Amino acid sequence: MARGDTTLLGVVLNVLLRWPDTCFNAETVKHPRSRSLLAFVPSVFNEDDISPKEEELIQIALKNQAQGRRTLVYTTYTGKRDTASRLKTLLTIAGLKTAVLRSSVSTMKREDWILDQVDRGVDCVVCNPELVKTGLDLLEFPTIVFMQSGYNVYTLQQASRRSWRIGQKEDVDVYYLGYANSAQITCLSLMAKKIAVSQSTSGDVPDTGLDILNQDGDSVEVALAKQLIS
Repeated sequence: MARGDTTLLGVVLNVLLRWPDTCFNAETVKHPRSRSLLAFVPSVFNEDDISPKEEELIQIALKNQAQGRRTLVYTTYTGKRDTASRLKTLLTIAGLKTAVLRSSVSTMKREDWILDQVDRGVDCVVCNPELVKTGLDLLEFPTIVFMQSGYNVYTLQQASRRSWRIGQKEDVDVYYLGYANSAQITCLSLMAKKIAVSQSTSGDVPDTGLDILNQDGDSVEVALAKQLIS
């Protein structure tokens, strides 16, 4: 960054944010251009182990199940490192009927898909927040749990409001889970600051998005990198 080279910025930040939630697999980090090995870390948990954050999610979901409330679980890792399938397995073992919404379900059919899961008696739906951040009213899921936040302010704000819509009769609870002293908490702190700035601003939002409202002019990604370096 001091030289104006951001080649490793995305790689390093993504690994730091991802590792606490995907450390049931070994992590190999390579340079995006040369493909040279930058770091290797063996797995911390076995496939069958439950991490502290996963245990917290299970307890939240079980509590809501007992109260007749459904839980919407957001995870950003639904590709190569598929935490969605892992979460479904762990929640199912805990006695929670769980479904995973995938990108293979077309945008026009997602609301019907979710309503079908509700009719089937689902307790939890796991998905990437990008799939439901706009256009869907998820009144049937008054509890939302973010396993990761990512660093897109717009996505976070939109996804967190899927249940808090006109017609909602229950209190809506939104949880953001993260590990202390990790890049996840640093990222959440930065996101909170940006959201506070955006909510205190009235009028039209600039076309470049909510990131422009950051007082120091940095994107969350760059601001996160600076904080981690310092």
